[in-house]
Amino acid sequence: MANVEETSPRSLFVSWAETIRDGRFPYLQDAGLKREEAMVYRPLRYEQMMRAAEHLDVRARRMSAGMGVYTGEKMFAFLYDEEIGLKLSPEDIDEALQLPGAGPVRPDPGQEPMKEYVKLPRDILDNFEKFCYWVERSATYARMKMVH
Repeated sequence: MANVEETSPRSLFVSWAETIRDGRFPYLQDAGLKREEAMVYRPLRYEQMMRAAEHLDVRARRMSAGMGVYTGEKMFAFLYDEEIGLKLSPEDIDEALQLPGAGPVRPDPGQEPMKEYVKLPRDILDNFEKFCYWVERSATYARMKMVH
């Protein structure tokens, strides 16, 4: 019987985050793909986002520069390259931008940043509990905007 810790979402996330951080992508090498070629199909942090939002009614849709994640009909997250940007309330934007490494979401360097979105710093992305906290705040804000 498998150890519960070995199969928990947290342990899967930690293992996955270590693989990303260490630059190990065995599944890509086994398929004969370079890391950049895999990005065509799904952003690297897609599984992380879907795991963190599994209790929400979410779906993902491929977009030109990345992937949008929706709750209901409202997009609340944008995945691009190895980054995740979350749509946040004005108060949450102020708080998030104070985090070291946070910044505007600019998937295309030649374009303006996405309004109301903040790119989460690596230490938040690599900490499942902190990441889930911000995902919940973002989804709540998006759902609130659906009602009003």
